[in-house]
Amino acid sequence: MTTSYQTIEASSGAAAPGRQPALRIGNIELSSPVVLAPMAGITNTAFRRLCREYGAGLYVTEMVTTRALVERNPKTMRMIHHEPFETPRSIQLYGVDAKTIGQAVRLVVEEDRADHIDLNFGCPVPKVTRKGGGSALPWKLDLFTDIVTTAVREASRRDVPVTVKMRKGIDADHLTYLEAGPIAAEAGAAAITLHGRTTADLYSGHADWEAIARLKDLIGDRVPVLGNGDIFAAEDAQAMMAETGCDGVVVGRGCMGRPWLFGDLAYALRGSEQRIRPDLRMVAETVYRHGVYLMEHYQDEFMGVRDLRKHIAWYFKGYPVGGELRSQLAKVSSLDELRGLLQRLDLDAPYPGADAEGSRGRTSRAKKPHLPEGWLDSRTLHEEHRADLAEAELDVSGG
Repeated sequence: MTTSYQTIEASSGAAAPGRQPALRIGNIELSSPVVLAPMAGITNTAFRRLCREYGAGLYVTEMVTTRALVERNPKTMRMIHHEPFETPRSIQLYGVDAKTIGQAVRLVVEEDRADHIDLNFGCPVPKVTRKGGGSALPWKLDLFTDIVTTAVREASRRDVPVTVKMRKGIDADHLTYLEAGPIAAEAGAAAITLHGRTTADLYSGHADWEAIARLKDLIGDRVPVLGNGDIFAAEDAQAMMAETGCDGVVVGRGCMGRPWLFGDLAYALRGSEQRIRPDLRMVAETVYRHGVYLMEHYQDEFMGVRDLRKHIAWYFKGYPVGGELRSQLAKVSSLDELRGLLQRLDLDAPYPGADAEGSRGRTSRAKKPHLPEGWLDSRTLHEEHRADLAEAELDVSGG
């Protein structure tokens, strides 16, 4: 199956924007100020490899729980594995206890398993926040401070930069980012990423880019501020950086089924108007390559193509595939079967334009956050909540 694609000019009338400066995170300098957001079940080695082939940036693992890492859970140890071509190596850790965070970071740096560590304070999933974890945790400023300070101290043993990813807060009445951001900077975080939504927002509505601008104004040049939320095209990244002054962008749902978005971002942020607009042949070739990489990742063909199934709808969004063929692709069980189904496509079908773009993956209505009882009564951690927090990590640990 041969790769082909079409390129178009991003804008026929406007002048190409200037080249964006490189992004420095601690001792790491990225040629493109773009980061792949950690996404559970998505950003494994296979998908990171695919994205790297299209563009430059920093490609982060799936979220790894610190307790499972300290216990050297086999599934978790596999999640932090990097192939030789992955440089720099980036891991995202999720934890709710400073001691366990410290042990996990020490393991990573002493065993030379990463060049960069990101801390997750942005997960809005109810099973996590109802115990006080994820995006609920920065409400407890003492706990947040302890975790970031401990992680930075342990990572400094090998000069590994630590960054922080968070949301605006719990809801519109309980924002945390304007306090948590400076705390993270003071504690030594090498960069701060803000997703312009609250816990209550989940993935609904539009990300609040003005909040990113406010945080950037507050932090100034002390550490880079990266923006996250609603980056579905290269022009979105350009607009976010222009409107907010942020130093880089973090891309999540926008690249699902579109790993070439990193190529578009690379073009745009170096001032080029060139864009990748894949015809169906290129999409099919990418899908097959993704399947091969997943097989290699799992060292099992069936597990690889089974994992590929959830990507099918994202890859073919907007393309003329047909309901029956889509259904068969979503049930594929081998690479040979996948190849045969892909060859039935109209491979000369051109890029469908806007129908292939926009949001992918999780969308949901805003809803009242699930929190431990009495969580919002104080900005400091009370003893009765420590047991809840321990369960917050157990809920998401790999087994």
